[in-house]
Amino acid sequence: MRKEKVRVLIWGFGAMGSGMARMLLKKQGFELAGVCDRNPRLAGKSVYELLDLPVPDAGNLIIADNIEDVVHEKCCDVAIVATDSYTKTSFPKIKYLLENKLNVISTAEEMAFPAAQEPELARELDRIAKENGVTVLGCGVNPGMMMDLLVICLTGIMEDVEKIAVARINSLSPFGETVMEEQGVGLSVEEFEAKKQEGKLAGHIGFKESVAMIDAALKLGIDKFHQEMLPIVTEVDRKSKYGFAKAGAVAGADMRAKAYSGEKLMIEMKHPQQIEPQLGGVQTGDYITLSGRPQVNMSIVPEVDGGIGTIAICVNMIPHVINATPGLKTMIDLPVPRAIAGDVREMIEVKDD
Repeated sequence: MRKEKVRVLIWGFGAMGSGMARMLLKKQGFELAGVCDRNPRLAGKSVYELLDLPVPDAGNLIIADNIEDVVHEKCCDVAIVATDSYTKTSFPKIKYLLENKLNVISTAEEMAFPAAQEPELARELDRIAKENGVTVLGCGVNPGMMMDLLVICLTGIMEDVEKIAVARINSLSPFGETVMEEQGVGLSVEEFEAKKQEGKLAGHIGFKESVAMIDAALKLGIDKFHQEMLPIVTEVDRKSKYGFAKAGAVAGADMRAKAYSGEKLMIEMKHPQQIEPQLGGVQTGDYITLSGRPQVNMSIVPEVDGGIGTIAICVNMIPHVINATPGLKTMIDLPVPRAIAGDVREMIEVKDD
């Protein structure tokens, strides 16, 4: 076992970043090496006070508003970037960390398979990571697990795969302000449609990445992709920690996608997501139907909690990222995710310097 603790830096202390900090502090063998967030409501505050935890004997940890105040070469084993959704906006931050010879885990949805939409940036991240002897991974509950990696794993028991149908009916309530804005929560239908036409709504970010990951793993020959976004209108007032939709307003986005090989429909995805779905009489769940030999039907009800799931998978992938060879990785390149039940240091492969 390594004597040193696994040191983790967190960039972004919103709903996901703060949740990861809380999880890390509960696990054996981890140490928070630093936290950065430019939000004036967080910068300069104590991590422990914000998490309502006692300050440890080792001393307080204050959130920095400038990443340069907490980053230097080899200052941590892994830096988690929990600030963006897109590869393009994440790129400068990830590049900076990689050039400081830090392994990186990104929660950005597009980073789950960045080559799907940003192939040049993906190649550049791979080059920079290899030059600096470190690894970068994008992961989350979705994309990264429920609508792609889990699908791929289930095909391992099939002789032939004829069609893939995946549905994730989930709650947005655990997520922060950025996600609420991306989904159009609280807008009128007219505002939703206008912002959609202007390209100011993201809806679910990840269908292209999930399809690309599945295609890369199974070699389905996907050559055509289409997705659409529809408003989910609530009939009652709904309020979550970070979002509010009054009756008649938009509570979330209904996302749908189809991917073809030639004229054959190979992958169909449905992903309606909204705040407080139970108030609209909606039962959440995750569903995978694999047509072929043999047919596979998977159902998880209720859904895997998106907030806890994202927090957990990012933390649980830390030892695999540390152990990995340098470069840009996706979830199909690394060992299957698993919970850290004991001391994380027992999962780290000691490397000769």
